[in-house]
Amino acid sequence: MQISDKMVVTIDYTLKDDNGTVLDTSTEGNFAYLHGANNIIPGLENALTGKSAGDEVDVSVSPAEGYGEHNETMIQAVPRDMFDSEQEIQVGMQFHAESPEGEMIVVTVTDVEGNDVTVDGNHPLAGVNLNFGVKIVDIREASEEEIEHGHVHGPGDHHH
Repeated sequence: MQISDKMVVTIDYTLKDDNGTVLDTSTEGNFAYLHGANNIIPGLENALTGKSAGDEVDVSVSPAEGYGEHNETMIQAVPRDMFDSEQEIQVGMQFHAESPEGEMIVVTVTDVEGNDVTVDGNHPLAGVNLNFGVKIVDIREASEEEIEHGHVHGPGDHHH
């Protein structure tokens, strides 16, 4: 069986940046996704199409096919009073915010100075070349419910 749309694919992977720093890893068959449903970044999904269980591949994904280029316009200073007044705001904290287009995004606090809080709406891996070492553990046909919902359901089904 080969990886194609509407297949549930289970992989083990290690993700590194260009310096060889491990950014993320998943082993023991703990990561499954629905192929063709935009559940993973396009560059990785495209590279896995047509592969079979047991295959091992190294995939380099450019920012354009990953989390996009780093966009300086996604960084802005906002007044401290936009946050819960009882919460101490610290660098590294993440919050949900609404983009100018009305989409929900996650912003990360990058600086706190006086009444100004600088937030960055870029994905933490925006602008980073992503280097995956992937082993395809399993491939199966997705259930109709998984296809309808657009994601994988685990053992014992899935509850929203």
